[in-house]
Amino acid sequence: MATATAAAVKAKAATAQRGKARAQVSDMQTFTWVGLDKRGIKIKGEFVSKNVGLVKAELRKQGINPQVVKPKAKPLFGKGGKAITGRDVAIFSRQLATMMSAGVPMVQGFEIVAGGQNNPRMKDMLTDIKTEIEGGSALHEALNKYPVQFDELFVNLVKAGESAGVLDTVLDTIATYKENIENIKGKIKKAMFYPAAVLAVAVIVASILLIFVIPQFEQVFKNFGADLPAFTQMLVTISRFMVSYWWMVFGIFGLSVFGIIMLYKRSDKFAHLVGRMLLKLPVVGEILRQSAIARFARTLGVTFKAGVPLVEALDSVSNATGSVVYNDGVKRIREDVAVGHQLQLAMRQTALFPNMVTQMVAIGEEAGALDAMLFKIAEFYETEVNNAVDALSSLLEPLIMVVIGVMVGSMVVGMYLPIFKLGAVVG
Repeated sequence: MATATAAAVKAKAATAQRGKARAQVSDMQTFTWVGLDKRGIKIKGEFVSKNVGLVKAELRKQGINPQVVKPKAKPLFGKGGKAITGRDVAIFSRQLATMMSAGVPMVQGFEIVAGGQNNPRMKDMLTDIKTEIEGGSALHEALNKYPVQFDELFVNLVKAGESAGVLDTVLDTIATYKENIENIKGKIKKAMFYPAAVLAVAVIVASILLIFVIPQFEQVFKNFGADLPAFTQMLVTISRFMVSYWWMVFGIFGLSVFGIIMLYKRSDKFAHLVGRMLLKLPVVGEILRQSAIARFARTLGVTFKAGVPLVEALDSVSNATGSVVYNDGVKRIREDVAVGHQLQLAMRQTALFPNMVTQMVAIGEEAGALDAMLFKIAEFYETEVNNAVDALSSLLEPLIMVVIGVMVGSMVVGMYLPIFKLGAVVG
């Protein structure tokens, strides 16, 4: 009983000591300084410390004569810099994994990575995580403060690596995983962005013609004193409407887009409907399906390899496929596996995975090499996504040119039809 009491007191004291250390570290702030080195050359930089006096003392130790030391100015409108992207997190993961594999202490590794950041938001986040670690927090606890940048999967993998004492290996695995996932996301964005951007330009050009160009032609048509061709009259009517109510047209369009986005975020039924419709689209639907399978296999393989139990691994994967339909499918798989079903059988029940995928998973389960088989599935489907996106780009380029040509060309022809008609009459 006395031993237990002593252990409890010791644990309480350790907790208090960590809290005190964390409070001390949290008093730190960033200072900018300008000074002269031993050659009299002006140099400048930044330093994290408690006050100006400590910064000056540290600079003098390094042989620098401080001229100006002041707290770093904060941006006028909140934090400066661009938003932290998944690509930024992938690069950070690779840098930290490389340094820890080389034997660099974690805190020093964070300091080096943060010092090399050009994005103030990323730098502030890494500095804060370093501060938490210096205050006694484990890495997964510090990362958990930023759930947007480091999701549940990332945190759970780091926690597993810390528990097993193989954090450097797990970080290397996470880095590779994040790089592959970001590459797939980039491919999907490329497949979606190009046609959307070109069609948006076509709509803008058509709107300019309707609002500014056709009204000028309308004044010319009035001088003819003749009836306009039906197609030209239709364009003139549309132009008049756009000139008078352009604000309403663009307002309705903007509100519709905003409403659809909000409905997608707040309504599970609508999100599932959109997800199913996207998967049924020709070419694009197949790319989305292959991407979801690749991300499922890659994510499950990484978590399972890190030593996370299968049920917990599936729990982490359930929001990582990039598809609402597949996310729900993974949740059903988790429920089936939790009651004792084999993974390949649970996957078959969802009817979302091709026979080849379930067969390879079955072989992996029987051979005790599930993670290796999942990585092979991921590599295959990642290659398929790359090839499909390249093929889609080649297919869409001429198709989009035809659409733009028909849209703009028909307007040009409609505007010149009365002129052609007048020329025929005169002739």
